[in-house]
Amino acid sequence: MTLAVFVAPMFSPAASEMIEAATSFADIRVAVIAQQPLTALAPKLAAKVIGHWQVDDVTDAAQLEWAVRALSRQHGQVVHCFGAYEQLQLPLALVRERLGINGLPSAAARNFRDKSRMKDVLRAANIPVARHQLVTHRNDAFAFVRDVGFPIVIKPPAGAGALATHRITTMAAFDTLLAASPPTADNPMLAEEFLRGTEHSLETVSIAGTPVWHSLTHYFPTPLDVIENPWIQWGVLLPRNIDDAQFDDIRTVGDHALAALGMHTGVTHCEWFRRTDGTVAISEIAARPPGAQITTMMSRANNIDFVRAWVKLMLFGTFTKPTRQYAVGTAYLRGQGTGRVRSVEGLDTMLRELGTIICDAKLPTVGQTPTGSYEGEGFIMLRHPDTAVVERALQHVISVIRVHLG
Repeated sequence: MTLAVFVAPMFSPAASEMIEAATSFADIRVAVIAQQPLTALAPKLAAKVIGHWQVDDVTDAAQLEWAVRALSRQHGQVVHCFGAYEQLQLPLALVRERLGINGLPSAAARNFRDKSRMKDVLRAANIPVARHQLVTHRNDAFAFVRDVGFPIVIKPPAGAGALATHRITTMAAFDTLLAASPPTADNPMLAEEFLRGTEHSLETVSIAGTPVWHSLTHYFPTPLDVIENPWIQWGVLLPRNIDDAQFDDIRTVGDHALAALGMHTGVTHCEWFRRTDGTVAISEIAARPPGAQITTMMSRANNIDFVRAWVKLMLFGTFTKPTRQYAVGTAYLRGQGTGRVRSVEGLDTMLRELGTIICDAKLPTVGQTPTGSYEGEGFIMLRHPDTAVVERALQHVISVIRVHLG
């Protein structure tokens, strides 16, 4: 029996689903490392786990190494050590190397985690990315603006998603940001050219450095627009047909990017732009499955359990290519105003009109506390064989349903 250690900060619904998938394989014993006690895991699932070690911070490689060694002393040699949390990828890689466990090398993990380093690697490989500079002093910031002009995007070098990302359009706004958070060598910021166009994602399954399968989505509007405007409801569309010629360029660029960054075996989530001139540019890539319900969307589009498929890939290095049967879209329902959810307008009408194509939903409820997340207070996921049907329905949901706070 092979021992696998799954690591997550908290036993969230997503982490619990991954642990459940890992325990479903008859020849795998599963232990977990988390910042929570095992009692935080559902009792039936906790009973399937053979070991648990609690740490203060799973992203601290020293704590993580101690926990893996302790579990190994108790339960035998650890053969796999993995997790989906983006901030974990580098400490996981460091611990695996120290203990002789196979997995993504730390050099590759750094390429994916440090967004400035990532863009340096990609640009050196002639892969199109936004112009950027790692800023450690105010003078660096002003020099970058002189070269690139406004607007620019400011983000942390090791950020995740669009969190802590700012679009800066004027020198006054830039001065305010620099005064509030002065960049230093120990606390730099990443300045990027603002890319204009439509934003998308590209999910890729790789085995031993070779891309073997992909999926693709379109965001509308962009995640940065969503972060800047808390009232905006938004959507993600996964078309049924993503293998035709219009996506040849991003598939090629994406494959070359993964090779340059050193991807081995796993799932990657690439955010990219189709610029106004028709060319593509990569924003950033994460060496993990996607969030924002995109993993569930891939499951529904291909009639598979993609979480289990990812876990199987991490444990056995195998992936069975599915056939995409549906287009899928997700509308994220976000509260307008302040306070708790006071009412939800248009929901009954929407459920009546689109009930036959709704495949998943988490509906806002009166009295609910806002999440404060760009995913909002709930979502509706739609599925149909015809992409145009899903796209129209998605736009309809976003325009009709209103979540009122008060």
